[in-house]
Amino acid sequence: MAESHTILHVDMDAFFVSVEMRRHPELIGQPVVVGGAGSRGVVAAANYEARRYGVFSAMSSSKARRLCPQAVFLSGDYGEYAKVSTQVHAIFMQFTPFIEPIALDEAFLDVTGSTHLFGDGTAIGWKIKEQIHNELELPCSVGVATSKFIAKLASKKAKPVPTSGGIDQGHGVLRIEPGEELSFLHPLPVQSLWGVGPATLVKLERLGVSQVGDLVALGEETLVRAVGKAHGRHLFALANGIDERSVKTERDLKSIGHEETFSHDITDRESMRREIVRLADAVSSRLRAHESAARTLQLKIRYSNFETITRSITPGSPIASAPAMVKALDPLLEKINPSIGVRLIGVSVSGFVEPVEQLSLLDFGGDGSDELGNANRTTADLERDWSPASQAVDEIREKFGRGAISPASSLSVNGRRELGHSPWGPGEEKSGHALP
Repeated sequence: MAESHTILHVDMDAFFVSVEMRRHPELIGQPVVVGGAGSRGVVAAANYEARRYGVFSAMSSSKARRLCPQAVFLSGDYGEYAKVSTQVHAIFMQFTPFIEPIALDEAFLDVTGSTHLFGDGTAIGWKIKEQIHNELELPCSVGVATSKFIAKLASKKAKPVPTSGGIDQGHGVLRIEPGEELSFLHPLPVQSLWGVGPATLVKLERLGVSQVGDLVALGEETLVRAVGKAHGRHLFALANGIDERSVKTERDLKSIGHEETFSHDITDRESMRREIVRLADAVSSRLRAHESAARTLQLKIRYSNFETITRSITPGSPIASAPAMVKALDPLLEKINPSIGVRLIGVSVSGFVEPVEQLSLLDFGGDGSDELGNANRTTADLERDWSPASQAVDEIREKFGRGAISPASSLSVNGRRELGHSPWGPGEEKSGHALP
């Protein structure tokens, strides 16, 4: 029999909003939403006061306003959330080196080897929760179990719950004891299982399955016939509490990207290129921070009618600098017709490799060049020539902040727009219930 592990799933409560409330304590007790406040915005996070009105993440901001007109909208600060996330993970490291980040606001921890120092899983969960509260003034919920799947369900069950009468603060830390997994799991809605999305849920409901226990009673053979062999076996194992995945301390980075929804449709290619320059600058900065270069670039376009297209290109050599990225994406941009209106642009990279060697200093061409000196140069030329400059840009931003230097061609008539300024959609220019 495999050795039993003690796994924690730590999930920050309404993380983005909680970070904002530290900066705006005057909003405590009010419904608060982080996201794009405009008609094209999306809710990134909502506090529990807002959730009482049915406002949840990924909901359109316009719907959120209809449900809760008195909600205060904050545009958000992704950079600050990433910084605080790093501080949270530093606290995790005080209890175990075995940490698997899932997102900025959640992670799995294997504390099996730490129990002799800090007590059992429940004690460690409370210590982590209290330390995050005391040092960072932020709330979190912790699930404790022998597997990742059950620990994650337990942390969700431990969270605060909005009710008609107020906010039920929940368990805070909830442990599912070994041997009690199925009694905890089987009464839960079947959509609690990883892999039960809307389409699968419809199929299961047709078979009379509403709870996890119903799925077990259905039997594996029937389940496989209904949803397919691999999917059926996966769901049946989870429904029986079987999850043998270990906490992985290293998660392979698959892609890096940035995208933005605009307050007004873009209808000309020049404006599109300015946005691509700005997005590529952000992507390249993150890519270099990971000490990597990319083989594949992708351009994402969403039109005003919500049609979304993606186009990819693989240059002849790896890329890490913004000018080389823009050069590589130019042929894709030329094939895009913006006349019907572009509401979103995204740039992402994948296929990570070691960065190319820095071979020379800046050497911009003269004849026939654009404002960057790039028109007659290959992506390999640009990557080689811009490597020292990119390093200098990174050092300036490290010392003086990201806003200290930006591509000139990305500046708007109203001044510089920070990368990721509105990752959840634009704000409302005139709004009585929004803060910057």
